[in-house]
Order: sequence, then structure tokens, then C-alpha cells
Amino acid sequence: MLRIFSQRLTRSSGIRRPYLHLHPHTHFHPPLRTLHTKPPPSSSPIKLRDYQEECITSVLTSLSQGHKRVGISLATGSGKTVIFTHLLSRIPAPSPMATQTLILAHRRELVEQAAKHCAAAYPHLRVEVEMGNLHASGLADITIASVQSITSRDRLEKFDPKRFKLVLVDEAHHIVAPGYLRTLAHFGLEKKRADSPALVGVSATFSRFDGLRLGAAIDEIVYHRDYVDMIAEKWLCDVLFTTVESTADISAVRSGSNGDFRPGELSRAVNTDHVNEITVRSWLAHAGCAEKKRESTLVFCVDLAHVASLTQKFRHYGIDARFISGDTPTIQRGETLDAFKRREFPVLVNCGVFTEGTDIPNIDCVVLSRPTKSRNLLVQMIGRGMRLYPGKTDCHVIDMVSSLETGIVTTPTLFGLDPGEIVQDATTQDLKALRDRRGVDVAAAFTDPSDSASAENPLDPNTKVTFTQYSSVLDLIADTSGEKHIRTLSPNAWVQVSPDRYVLTAPNGTYIRIERIQAPSSSSSSSPSSSAKSKTTPTTTTTTPTPLFRAVEVRALPPGVAKSPYATPRDLLSATSLPDAVHGCDNYAASNATTFPHTFIHRRQRWRSGPPTQGQLDFLNKLRGKGAEPLTTSDITKGAAMDMITKVKHGARGRFAALGVEGRRKSREVARVEGERERRRREHVAVGPVRY
Repeated sequence: MLRIFSQRLTRSSGIRRPYLHLHPHTHFHPPLRTLHTKPPPSSSPIKLRDYQEECITSVLTSLSQGHKRVGISLATGSGKTVIFTHLLSRIPAPSPMATQTLILAHRRELVEQAAKHCAAAYPHLRVEVEMGNLHASGLADITIASVQSITSRDRLEKFDPKRFKLVLVDEAHHIVAPGYLRTLAHFGLEKKRADSPALVGVSATFSRFDGLRLGAAIDEIVYHRDYVDMIAEKWLCDVLFTTVESTADISAVRSGSNGDFRPGELSRAVNTDHVNEITVRSWLAHAGCAEKKRESTLVFCVDLAHVASLTQKFRHYGIDARFISGDTPTIQRGETLDAFKRREFPVLVNCGVFTEGTDIPNIDCVVLSRPTKSRNLLVQMIGRGMRLYPGKTDCHVIDMVSSLETGIVTTPTLFGLDPGEIVQDATTQDLKALRDRRGVDVAAAFTDPSDSASAENPLDPNTKVTFTQYSSVLDLIADTSGEKHIRTLSPNAWVQVSPDRYVLTAPNGTYIRIERIQAPSSSSSSSPSSSAKSKTTPTTTTTTPTPLFRAVEVRALPPGVAKSPYATPRDLLSATSLPDAVHGCDNYAASNATTFPHTFIHRRQRWRSGPPTQGQLDFLNKLRGKGAEPLTTSDITKGAAMDMITKVKHGARGRFAALGVEGRRKSREVARVEGERERRRREHVAVGPVRY
């Protein structure tokens, strides 16, 4: 007979919550002590929100169609744990034997949270934890495991893959890390198999910019709900955005193995008395003054030194600021967090603790003192303040912006705006409106320079139809308008070689190419404006955020090795946005510095501003023709000449010929449209003076 009881954490944990405790054991069938915490008799079952039910239906539909490895993309605060808890019982067992579920997470807080929810939702099932000195039996109905623990020593071997119907991964953007891949391989999920359990990954930020491909573990995203949609539908609170120029110079900070800034170097750059002074004064102006008073501010720092300095700066101004880090003792951490939730002090400073899996709904202000290149991290930090809470109308995000040339992402970039955009008290609607007003400028980086003639109603008298003609191929390759946008995203010398194609070249001729693989569509669920509509029919096709860009590496072959000078292109990554694609490729280039040396690909290198070589001048002057005045060393820099030659090598000649044909066609179209407009104006009758 299985003994069942409820147990609370010991005093040493500092946090009182229902939890499973199993003594370490070495036998496979020991007496078990298992968590089964029933809700109070007066409580009613949790009623799922409409989108939560749609999400579950999307997963079930996809699995019924034979898919095995699927992902759910949901904004922070949307109740991912509630969704996957309810999903467990609704996934059918493929055989009488395969009834068990494994939930994987990478942090203690996530494991504890999942265990609590599962025990409350399924009091009749056996729930066990595999983490640290807690050892599960491998036979429980639901096992929640820390990926670090389950992959240590031989702990994975007690889980028989044939007994499992489902493996569920929380914060699944980590799923391609080695520990996860090893666990998935144990369950036969390293690739799609008919006899494997189902795999469901859940994340608020289903993208990576570090060059690793989520496709190694997830085959498709079956449901997506953006946080902008959640705000519009009142499931999350609104957000006010303010960006502040911090003056921190992080241009010399190098990237680490994960593609983001190296913490030690970043801390030395941003953790200065001057920058910390600006940060605290910005908070006082926007969140600490009487008319804009915020009660619960969460501050994100780089490391312990930064936490200590910024906390001290807040206290210097009389603000009761306290801090938590990964080194904070468990009891102290729990007491500080509980006091913050009770709003006993206004500012909580942290580093690397509250980016994922933390539920502190009273947060009404977030200060981003930690610059990042990771859109995922940025969204995770902002998401800490977006949960609903009684009396809370919005959350103010104060973003300390610095050194845009380094490729950082800022809150404006989440809306397709330039990362250097300075905004104050801007709502999500304000930023969307600003994006729409600047849409022509933003779109210029993705469209043919000759094709600015576009309008929903070409006969609207207020619509101007214009286009740019190039008189020579040299004019075309000298036009740098296409590089403006991508070079706000990257410090490297990316070159736009066609409307939707960008190239980063290595010294030996090898290059990385980013290209659009699908044009945006008004019906696509990946579009923020249409994603809400796509939820009305929960199918795997309308709710999947389709990648819009892919990146390949094309290696140059030594002369004489093959007929072609290049090897077959090798896929590097796919991404739903150009910034994610660029950051992923930059990280790949940085990790392959032998092929793509920093001194060659970085556009701020001194040699690029020097004079061109004679070979470069000869090549470009040949393009100009005999009748044109030849270029000299005073007319162009070495870097600009290299970029122009790159455009020629990657198709500018053919593009120029095509533009000539297209230009003549558009001239005829302009004449037709203008004639039709004139006719419409003359036919229009209105009260007032006769104009024609």
C-alpha cells in the first residue's frame, strides 16, 4: 500500500510551500513518501482562459496528426504552468504501459513550482521529484526533474522510455543544451520516432541567437501568443517604456560563448559611479517621485559587484533598496522576497535570479541596468513586471541604453524600431503607432531601392508614386541605404547584396548569407497585428510563428579542388526576425574566428577608413567605363570599396539589368496612375469653388 501524506519544506528552505521529499535511496522499489496536496474543500477547479484551452487543443490536434516534438510559445505571465499541468491528463497513452510523464526544468524554482501545481491538480496520482538529494523511483505517474540532476551519474537509467507517454520541457529555449539533448536521446526523442513519447516544449521566448538550432529538438511551434496581444486582451498589464542614455561605453566588451556580453567585462563598463548615479536619478524622476510613485521596482544588474554598487547608490539617496543574488542564503533569500511581495520596501536589486520562472505579480517597475544582445533575455526581464495584480494598472520599464554599435537590443527593438530610439512613458500602443509612422524608413532596409511605389489605394490623391533609377551599376553598388538598418543591429560589415539578402565575407572568400525565406503576410500568425485573429482556429498551421529569415555558410574552396569555387551552402539557423538572424550569425562568426577574424569583419577597424588598394580602384573604374572620370584614392575608402566589390560579386550586375526593365515598367505605371487620378479629380463634384 502506497503511503501518502503532505509535507512542508523544512525551516532551512526559508520558503513555506507544499513540496515532495524523498529520502535518497539506491533500490528501485523503496517505500515512497509522495506529495499529494489537495486543494481546500471550498476551492473550485481552475477554469482555463480561452487562449489556454486553445493552446491545449492545438497541441492535441498536432499530436493526433502524427507530430511528436512540438513547442508552445506563450508570453511570460500567461500561465504556462497551468496550461501544461492541465495538458498532462489530456494526452492519451499510446499503450497500456506508457502512462507516465516526465517534466524537465533547469532551475530549482521551476521544479518546485511544477511539483506544487501537479500535486494540487492530480491528488490521486503519484508525484515525485528528481533533484539534488531527492531521488525519484522512476515509477511515479508524474516525475519533475532538474536536468542537471537527472543527467548526473546513472540517474537517467531508472526511467524506462517505454513507460512514458510525455516528456515536457519548461523554459524550452534551453532545450538544445547538452543535458537536455542527452535526456531526450534516452527517451528516443533525438529525432522524430513513431514509438517515442510525445515531446512538448513550453517557453515565452522560443528563439535563440547563439547559433544553436532549436530544430535539433523541436519540429514545430503549434501555438503562439505574443505579449502585445496579451496586453491588448487584458490578460497582462500594460507597460510604459522609458529609455535613458546611460553614457556607459561597452564598445570594447567582447561576446561570450552564449553570444551575449561577457559579464566581467560588461560589469566593469557599466558599474561606474557615474552610470549608477544616472540610473538612480532616472528611477527617482520616473518612478520615485510623488506623482509617479512605484511601489515595487525590480532592478537587473550584471554581477555581484554591480548589485552591491547600485544598491548602495539607491541607499545613498535614502531609498530602502535590498538585493538578492545566486549566492544569497536560502533563508535570507526567502525572507527578502516575501517582504518585497508584501511591499515592505520599494526596490529589489538582483543579478541572474529573476529572469525566468519567478512569480512576483506586484512588480510595477523594472529597471534594465544590464545591457544585452539577447532578445530572449530582454523579454524575460520585462516580463517580470507584466503580471496582473490588484490595484496595478501598468508596469514602467526604464531601459538604460548604451553603445548601440555593439549590437545591443533595447525595448524599442521589440517593436521594430531603431535601438537608439529615445522614448518616455510610452505605452505599447504608443510604440506600435511610432513604428507605423516610421514604417517607410524601417521597411527601406528590406525592399528594393527602386520600389518605393506602394499604397493600399493607388488612386488616393494624397499618395505619391515614386521610384529611384540607377544610371549605372556603380550607382547601385554605391548606394548604402540598405546597410543602415542591419548596421544598427551589428557591429560587423554586413553588406546588402539584394533587397532581402545580406552577406558577411571572410578574408578567404567564405561568406555567411542571410536571406528572407518568406515575405510577411497579413494572415501570418507571426505578425503582431494578426496573431490574435489566428487563435480562432487552433490548428498547427495558423498559430505557428514561421521563420522569415535563414542563414547559410558558403565556404570557399581552394583553386583546382572542384569546378565550383564554393562548397554547397550549409544551413546555420533560421529566425523569425532579422535581429535574431543577425545576432545568431555574429555569434557564429565570433566562435569561428579563424575563418572570420574580428580584425577583418568588424566595420570599425582602422584599416577600413584607409585608402583603397590599386587593385580595388582598377576593378571599380572598369565598371565605370572609359568615358567616366576614374576614381582616385581620395574618392573612396578601402572599406567602402570592399563593400562595393562584395555587391558586384554577389549579383549586382544582374540586379542592375533587372532594375532597368522594372524601371521602364514602373514609368508606364506612374503615367497610367497619374492619368487616372486626374480623371477622378475632374469627375468629383463637391460644394465649393469649381477647381477644374
